[in-house]
Amino acid sequence: MSLKKRLLSCALVSLLATSVSAFAQPTVEIKTNKGIIVVELNQEKAPNTVANFLKYANDGFYTGTIFHRVISGFMIQGGGLDKNLNEKTTRAPIKNEADNGLANTIGTIAMARTNDPHSASSQFFINVANNSFLNHSDKSERGWGYTVFGKVVKGMDVVERIAKMPTDGGDVPMQTIAIESVTVVK
Repeated sequence: MSLKKRLLSCALVSLLATSVSAFAQPTVEIKTNKGIIVVELNQEKAPNTVANFLKYANDGFYTGTIFHRVISGFMIQGGGLDKNLNEKTTRAPIKNEADNGLANTIGTIAMARTNDPHSASSQFFINVANNSFLNHSDKSERGWGYTVFGKVVKGMDVVERIAKMPTDGGDVPMQTIAIESVTVVK
């Protein structure tokens, strides 16, 4: 093979590798005491939310937090409280990106927040139902919605098992559902 062909071939391989990596989405493993949940994050549609989540994950923030709010047929929420239900100190809230076209459907992960649309920090939830009422409808306080930033690609059985666990009157699981780690795997 001539030098010119080899250089062209190398350039094409390099271009292809760059193109593929541009579309590769980060994947995280949420290890719980009930099993492992693997989530593919969508940094194309929710870049700031994904960056925020990855920062918390890489800092080890989620280790020792729990799924503290579990509602069968709705969602499981975690990532902000320890096993004694004490809220962990977080960084500043992030801007809501719920107008990104992603919907709160079964198996998607979204940011939890207060009534302030731009108050999400570390807490997230995984939908166990199609929750269209949580989607963005307009940029009013009521219409902002909840930012979806990824989807479960493995371990939805674990999510559903957690969603069916008995809770007290305040949706707190009777048994601790610990988040042992959140690790970036890709």
